[in-house]
Amino acid sequence: MRKNRTLLMILILSTGLLISCKKVIQLDLSSEVPQLVIQGNIYDEPGPYVVNISRTVNFDTPNVFPAVTNAVVTISDNAGVTEDLSQATDGNYVTSAMKGVVGHTYTLTVKVDGKTYTASSKMPPPVDIDTIYFKKSLFGGGRLITLDFRNQGGKENFYQIIHLLNGKQIPGFSVFSNNTVQTEKISYSFMTTNSSPQLVAGDKIDVWLECIDKGVFDYFRTANMDRGRSASPANPVTNITNGSLGFFNACSVRKKQFIYH
Repeated sequence: MRKNRTLLMILILSTGLLISCKKVIQLDLSSEVPQLVIQGNIYDEPGPYVVNISRTVNFDTPNVFPAVTNAVVTISDNAGVTEDLSQATDGNYVTSAMKGVVGHTYTLTVKVDGKTYTASSKMPPPVDIDTIYFKKSLFGGGRLITLDFRNQGGKENFYQIIHLLNGKQIPGFSVFSNNTVQTEKISYSFMTTNSSPQLVAGDKIDVWLECIDKGVFDYFRTANMDRGRSASPANPVTNITNGSLGFFNACSVRKKQFIYH
């Protein structure tokens, strides 16, 4: 039970940041040696962008992930732009000038205690949100809040959808590809009007449609397969080298706000 709870906390940390060499990390939660957790995002909109670095804890200790404060963190791209990140708060390293560009490949380099961890992610082109609207729920009553957008044709695409209620991210994440949704028009329903938390008139619902690369998709897909429910949960696939947990995500994003009434 404690093991499940610890993995779930890692997933919550991963999804809470509004932050390709595939390798499956074998997470030994009973080990006395903590593992590094790196989570970062870079978008096609002005920064600053944040990279959060922490460590796991032993399963018999409280689930407070200690911040890493002695890291050297750099982000560079394939056009020759490089920036050294500064530490804003414990464990949070931020950019000051970098601007994400669609089509560029970004490389994150983190140096901690003599070890170097790297990750690369290519920023895909964005997809616009067409509309957000209500439609009747077939199960449980109420109305579904639904997002429509058009799939990019002729290639493999990967999407992540994040939604916020009154500025606070709603727990959980949704990722899918055009291999699983093979229509030009995609409709995604993400909340019912009688769900918890209960919506009231005037609530602001923000939706982020992120176009992500395959490495990031694999991370969230494998994380979503378990969510800490099994007795021996598998570790999500990561795009970070050298034994770190977490992800580095260079993505394009389009946002739309919906007022509940």
